[in-house]
Amino acid sequence: MELIALLASLFLVSVSLPTSSSTSGQIFSQCMTVQSSNYTRTSDQTIYTSNSSSYSSILQSSQQNPRWLNSTSKPLLIVTPLKESEIQAALLCSRNLGLQVRVRSGGHDYEGLSYLCKTPFVIIDLINLRSVKVNVADQTAWVQSGATLGELYYSIAKKSGSLGFPAGLCPTVGIGGHFSGGGFGTLMRKHGLAADNVVDARLIDVNGRILDRRTMGEDLFWAIRGGGGSSFGIILSWKIKLVQVPKIVTVFTVHKTLAEGASKLVHRWQYIADKFHEDLFIRIIIENVGSGKEKKVQVSFNSLFLGGIDRLVPLMDQSFPELGLQAKDCIEMSWIQSVQYFAGFQKDQSPEVLLSRDPLWKSNFKAKSDYVKQPIPEVALNGIWERFQQDQTVFMIMDPYGGRMNEILDFEIPFPHRKGNLFNIQYIVKWDVNSVEETNKHIHWIRMLYRFMSPYVSRSPRGAYINYKDLDLGSNKQDNTSYLEASAWGTKYFKGNFKRLAQVKSKVDPDNFFRNEQSIPPLSALFRITEV
Repeated sequence: MELIALLASLFLVSVSLPTSSSTSGQIFSQCMTVQSSNYTRTSDQTIYTSNSSSYSSILQSSQQNPRWLNSTSKPLLIVTPLKESEIQAALLCSRNLGLQVRVRSGGHDYEGLSYLCKTPFVIIDLINLRSVKVNVADQTAWVQSGATLGELYYSIAKKSGSLGFPAGLCPTVGIGGHFSGGGFGTLMRKHGLAADNVVDARLIDVNGRILDRRTMGEDLFWAIRGGGGSSFGIILSWKIKLVQVPKIVTVFTVHKTLAEGASKLVHRWQYIADKFHEDLFIRIIIENVGSGKEKKVQVSFNSLFLGGIDRLVPLMDQSFPELGLQAKDCIEMSWIQSVQYFAGFQKDQSPEVLLSRDPLWKSNFKAKSDYVKQPIPEVALNGIWERFQQDQTVFMIMDPYGGRMNEILDFEIPFPHRKGNLFNIQYIVKWDVNSVEETNKHIHWIRMLYRFMSPYVSRSPRGAYINYKDLDLGSNKQDNTSYLEASAWGTKYFKGNFKRLAQVKSKVDPDNFFRNEQSIPPLSALFRITEV
């Protein structure tokens, strides 16, 4: 411990020197050597400072929102561990040297919180911890947090044509953040969220201990399945329960403009989408197509059906005849091909496309979210169409609930948005020029749309989805924020579960080491705002 204290003193001196970057890296490497007997490589193989030739490329490799590329918030060090003992060492050294930690798996945090920080910090990038081990016999898999959804789906399909997993649509999203926030996709009406199907996990706590479900206890295991894992430790891997998928599934995407009756179809969809057979998932994507005088609003009905066309068409004739679906609109394929379809790939492309960590599209964006409990009236839909005319690259994505989502109680895991929600909305605005003026213009637009939607969505609280992180809802102070202060945003994400999350935080990280702008505060912080 004396050596660690000496290294901490040297580190504090080093960050104030002109050569601070390389010196800091050397000290951090020495600390990791002390902390981990298994850490024997030189620092340039695992630890990257701003002087390292690979620093910028590694930093930017998983920044999925270019909006943050010009941020002055840069890590002092990036650590890319190859094994768990190195993560333990990096965590303990960060604590001992007075640094904050940001853990990155896929880099899709909407507000960049997995790679931005207002105080000196270290990024622990899990890109090298991405193994997926599928057990077909007991229909489970262990997947490390650094893997992507695409890597998980690919690995499952390589082992079985009848197993799948209910998680998100974007294959480059990292497992760590996705699972810990809930994680939903085309199978949620049949099988619930990704987090609903987690049966074990391995986590490094604030003291550097590796814990599994048995040793961490049920409270902490509950918290990391939908409560945002970055508040409680570093989640190494997850054991998931795989689900049965049919050999043949069917997809379709039907496009309608306003002139073709899109408005009435959206209005009708709201009344029935959550009541469809649980094998049928139909989401809505609203966007502008064309430009200038040719710009118009288009609504796409984008669907996965767990079965063949012969079952789907009669079901649609009964459940949603207004859409006028025909067999020629539908494509039969395997489940893994449907994963590619929803990711934007073609049916006949090799499944290996899912292994790429580079998204098909990358642009600056801002997003927000809502939950809807009563159908939005047609007059409000007309107001949405009018506002879409005021910007160019804008989207609303509406994902239906019901089915299995209605059967899981709102306190079983921290994700609370269950029975009573018809669908959720994701609002997105994208832009190309990364300037302050352009950014402010487009953010103003999405905030304006969000204000307009206020009367038509959930309230008290107005719900939001933690994986669509939105700092407009509220932000923690740079140091410690009280529970009451954090409730401004926390109850929107977690409703009544927020207090239990804070209680768990108080037990496992009472000093609030794992913190960011929207991390769970310890409940003990409740009394700080009353102190004079």
